[in-house]
Amino acid sequence: MAFCSLNQSYKLFRLWVFLRPFSVMLFVVVMVGALLMVQTKMKDLTHKNGTFVQFNGQEEVSVKNLELKKLQNWSSEGQIVSISNSPVNKNGTFVQFDGQEEVLVKNLEPKKLENWSSEGQNEFINNSPYHNWELFAADYEEMMKTLKIFVYPDAFTSNKSSPFSSIFLPLTNPFDPKLGNYFSEHMFKIALLGSSLVTQNPKEAHFYYMPFSINVMRNHPRVHSAAAIEDFVASYTDRVRSEFSFWSASGGADHFYVYCHSIGRDAASKHQELHHNAIQVTCSSNYFQRLYVAHKDIALPQVWPRQHEEVLNPPDARYKLVFFAGRVQNSLARRDLLELWKNDSSFDIFSGSSSFPYKEGFRRSRYCLHVKGYEVNTARVSDAIQHGCIPVLISNHYDLPLANILDWSKFSIIVNERDIPHLKKILLSVPKRMYLNMYQNLGIVRRHFAWYSSPKKYDSFHMTVYQLWLRRGLLRVAW
Repeated sequence: MAFCSLNQSYKLFRLWVFLRPFSVMLFVVVMVGALLMVQTKMKDLTHKNGTFVQFNGQEEVSVKNLELKKLQNWSSEGQIVSISNSPVNKNGTFVQFDGQEEVLVKNLEPKKLENWSSEGQNEFINNSPYHNWELFAADYEEMMKTLKIFVYPDAFTSNKSSPFSSIFLPLTNPFDPKLGNYFSEHMFKIALLGSSLVTQNPKEAHFYYMPFSINVMRNHPRVHSAAAIEDFVASYTDRVRSEFSFWSASGGADHFYVYCHSIGRDAASKHQELHHNAIQVTCSSNYFQRLYVAHKDIALPQVWPRQHEEVLNPPDARYKLVFFAGRVQNSLARRDLLELWKNDSSFDIFSGSSSFPYKEGFRRSRYCLHVKGYEVNTARVSDAIQHGCIPVLISNHYDLPLANILDWSKFSIIVNERDIPHLKKILLSVPKRMYLNMYQNLGIVRRHFAWYSSPKKYDSFHMTVYQLWLRRGLLRVAW
């Protein structure tokens, strides 16, 4: 009896050993089937509390609780598509169904379907030129109440009998047209010295301003060469470090200097702490530049001397598609532009000066080109903004000014240099409604690209200082 029981158990054990691989395979099949069912079920979902779910393998998403006033979009012909209660659907349009606050959005790029809240607020539909105006405005007000900057005394009391005093003192006539592209460098100093942000108590300062001017040095009879400027800046930094204790407290990380002249990009090359630690506020904000560090340094808006705000020409008075005038000798991109488009009647493109007043080119054109020359930056960007001409930025590696505040895609078009052959196609593909929104946004952001002897709220000075404010909070050793 015991032998039979043992023999039966042995037979069951052999059967289990034989069937075990099949049971594992069956388990795997069941689990895979369950996962596929869950995935299919998820694709059938249309909405849940205002979130986005992809379904049917198409780039279609269902949106709930969007405000109807924000559901205007344009068709491929650039016309506004009305929203009705009828279940109408067109590619790329917003459609309301059955009187409910449900909208089908089709063929939107997935990367643009982020950051939608349950209230239906999103940056894709919102045409504001700011990433987040409310957050910025609140932080700006806090800055105005809190931020303090100490200016080294050379800017106030530099010995005028010294041959180098002009390097530190503010200009007496900053709106001289001869300043041209270097206007912002001088206006920052004048605006800072006249602002409420300056403190005479260095211990309460968040930042320390080194007031030397690269542009003045470049035109100085004793310090005009690149090597002499580098030596002068290194010597001045050593003097600041030896005469004041503030530099050593942070290794220079809370110190900054400002320049627009291209030769300033190497000004710190002979002083390692100045190069590695101090903040350069520069018009030449080039990612590809060896001494520019994007997370540390600051892009300065480059502005041409202008005392009065331009009256904007309306869109229907702009009968030319494109305007550009500038030297082409120092730029392969500009040479390509001229070669490809100089004979197109919708383009006003000139090598050197235009055949009509420069200002007129901005006023009568819809798009104004900023094409990389010797540097990534020129004042053409701010010229276009001030005249209501949509800037087209063809300048690889350009760290755009105020990019953490302004959404440049809402008032400019960025084109890779290699896409110059497709430029006309790119510009003509912009829907009319999108163009009008961009034009309207230029009227909003233009105040950020203007300088005043007496600083105004949200002007270029305050917007640049706000970039400093975002870099505050450095740890210091004791004085």
